[in-house]
Amino acid sequence: MNNFDFYNPVRVRFGAGQLESVGEIAHDVGQCACIVSYRELGPLKPVCDKVENLLKEKDISVCTFYKADPNPDIKTIGEGADFCREHNVDFVIGIGGGSAMDAAKAIAAGVHYHGDLWNMVYSRHDDVAAVPPESALPTIMIPTLPATGSEMNQCSVLSNRELKEKSYIWAECIYPAWAIIDPELTLTLPAYQSACAAADSISHVLEIYINGEENSPLQHSFQEGVIRTVIDNIRIALKSPADIDARANLQWAATCAINGWASPGDAWTPIHQVAHNLTSLFGVAHGASLSALMPAWMKTFNDRRKKRYFDFAVNVMNINPDGKSTEQVISDGIEAFEDFLIEIGVPTSLSDLKLNVDSIPSIIDGVRKVSFNDEGVLACNPPVSADDLTLMLENAKPAEA
Repeated sequence: MNNFDFYNPVRVRFGAGQLESVGEIAHDVGQCACIVSYRELGPLKPVCDKVENLLKEKDISVCTFYKADPNPDIKTIGEGADFCREHNVDFVIGIGGGSAMDAAKAIAAGVHYHGDLWNMVYSRHDDVAAVPPESALPTIMIPTLPATGSEMNQCSVLSNRELKEKSYIWAECIYPAWAIIDPELTLTLPAYQSACAAADSISHVLEIYINGEENSPLQHSFQEGVIRTVIDNIRIALKSPADIDARANLQWAATCAINGWASPGDAWTPIHQVAHNLTSLFGVAHGASLSALMPAWMKTFNDRRKKRYFDFAVNVMNINPDGKSTEQVISDGIEAFEDFLIEIGVPTSLSDLKLNVDSIPSIIDGVRKVSFNDEGVLACNPPVSADDLTLMLENAKPAEA
């Protein structure tokens, strides 16, 4: 187990109906709020309107910046920061999924940042030149999708559409002040969106579990528990969308997957580094990009980490090892996991995403440019080279060109 420092200052108000407390919470944060959400609010409009009314009932002035897009662009972040400065905003509220919350956190940091906002982003892992923000406006996160866990961490994932890149800010100052996690806000999510969110939640701990340190038993038990919780409860939610207990379990699992508890001293997310390029190059939704890559990754690299994959098969996918070789147990576990992804209706290959073999070189180039370290590999345990990634993407069953 590696040495580590751990810090997470986020206060959480969790449970059905807790959205009603936003005015009370916000009153102690500031007197002028900017609500950040999507350019196309759709079903979120009643939620945003309700939050605005609850704030005004507490004599908090409100302005709205409804311009966030999926995988928010750095130009939008700049517009939002300018907007907040013009309106003398005290704090920012992000309402929505990961993109809305990440936009809110980045905007809050952008208000105080000097220079090119893209400099906040860790956009080169081989020669890190990022200058992370040191201060930000306080934020309150109200997640409506149990996926990214942005409501309780110090990360904001952003895109640069001009450069066709996607990466992240990592800074203590963007930890939210509060997270209001109300599972009632997820009851009307479409089935496909719910399923992709579940895949995203799983990926956050699965990647660390299979690519991180070997001797981290407490983290591994925590990671296994998160994955099992998501698997069990997404099945319930897809059959009974209004099951508030299942929705609550999915919400809390998504938060716990990436708020730091599952990964002290043991944090590797190489599949995300590849998946970001499916988004930046081809516009693939984040959860779908991860679900499409996870089975191929596991099939390609399981022989390097046999104990991790064996434990995953037995402890997570309930494979009975009696009378089977280690290799057979591992294979059965990966197959069971892929069958689960197919069952909930998410992509499990590049061909499901309508990408073909011609796409592979551009994906590799994108990963190399942004995510390879100064040794020319993708950091995980063990490291992964460009040739390894090429094999993995070929194993993702791309359609013939």
